[in-house]
Amino acid sequence: MRLQRAPSTPEDPHTALFFHDAGQLLTLAGPPAPRRGRDLEELGIVPGGALLAVEGRIHAVGRTRDLRGEARRLRARAIDCHGCVVMPGFVDSHTHLVFAGSRVEDYVRRLKGATYEEIAKAGGGIRLTARLVAQASSGELAAQALGFLKEFAACGTTTVEVKTGYGLEVDQEIKLLRVIRRLAGDSPRGTAGVELVPTLLAAHALPAGFERRREEYIDRIIGGLIPYAARRGMAEFIDCFCDRGAFTVEECRRVLEAGAARGLVPRLHAEQLTRTGAARLALDLNAASADHLDHLSGADIRALARSRTVATLLPGSNLHVGAGRYAPARRLIEAGAAVALATDFNPGTSPTLNMQFILSLACSAMRLTPAEAIGAATINAAYSLRRDARLGSLEAGKQADLTVMAVDDYRKIPYYLGWNHCVLTVKRGQIVYSRPARDFAGPARQEVGERKRDS
Repeated sequence: MRLQRAPSTPEDPHTALFFHDAGQLLTLAGPPAPRRGRDLEELGIVPGGALLAVEGRIHAVGRTRDLRGEARRLRARAIDCHGCVVMPGFVDSHTHLVFAGSRVEDYVRRLKGATYEEIAKAGGGIRLTARLVAQASSGELAAQALGFLKEFAACGTTTVEVKTGYGLEVDQEIKLLRVIRRLAGDSPRGTAGVELVPTLLAAHALPAGFERRREEYIDRIIGGLIPYAARRGMAEFIDCFCDRGAFTVEECRRVLEAGAARGLVPRLHAEQLTRTGAARLALDLNAASADHLDHLSGADIRALARSRTVATLLPGSNLHVGAGRYAPARRLIEAGAAVALATDFNPGTSPTLNMQFILSLACSAMRLTPAEAIGAATINAAYSLRRDARLGSLEAGKQADLTVMAVDDYRKIPYYLGWNHCVLTVKRGQIVYSRPARDFAGPARQEVGERKRDS
């Protein structure tokens, strides 16, 4: 790839950009609906493809030779993508971006055999992060989150869903909402060029002292936190952790229905540690997404396939906690469910923000094909965030959110486990991350043996 001089800070959004001669341009073009079954593998590949972005939107997509004249007419800045894959920016539809500290002690305890519940009883887990959040200032939380967002952009992610949930107390949850609004309201430079989607994770864990006052805690959420967030437009979605040791189906139903009554769209942590009926609750409430889904019955899978609720799978957390099992991705896809992938970036169970690594896990551990994994991490994830009309694929009229990967074949993105192939990230037609291709230390875009076979 030969990138012409690319700045490290965002460009004038009115600049026209012409990405040309891509080895593979993955458009993921298609009808305005999530990709299901065999359609999940349809990437809409244009060999030698080009994309013309004007004023933050995609002006045209096609073969380079067909767009070159229009690019000259618009005096577009040319970016040579020879030998590279150009694809939609990743849409990470499940993260816990804003937190303080780490949970490395929990990690070590788990390696020594402690269970999730034992770690929580010993003072670790979500409550530990909540204590650290309470001790941190809003400025400190925002600064750490901004550093993470720069890494998201550097790995090719252009949109990130952000949950609260580490406040637990109403005042601390409000602090997290304000931090998210502060990050999302900044200039593109301030957010590292990543679009944020706020979710109120209203019921994540019980605060200390509420073990025998569960109903009182739920009442505080419904009577105080939800109205505050909804009235001020501080969240788009509402979420709960419905599982063993967290909140029951009926508790989550009360919270999610209260949020929906105030215009917040339900999402749900479901069936992660055991089967509770949370997936059925998500379907009852027409939730945008049911996430984790490690413990599903055959009937659950069939019901998800008949629904509009996206099954968002989070293999990073399965790997990090050593769960020994993963969500039944193949059965979900073959049944016709809309499947998405996300990082679940958080300090306790999935401290990774690299979606390329998640693609590798999805392929190796859950048997998705590379094409299915890319579709799940772009267009289907965008659908779960109600943004598929403008994100998740490279089509004329959509937002110019894309990434350039220094590989000649999209299948090599998950194949090279743990690499960051991204050399350029563009959000709303602005370059928000770049590194010179000559500095890229990744695998060769076309291996020697392949060149010999082609010659």
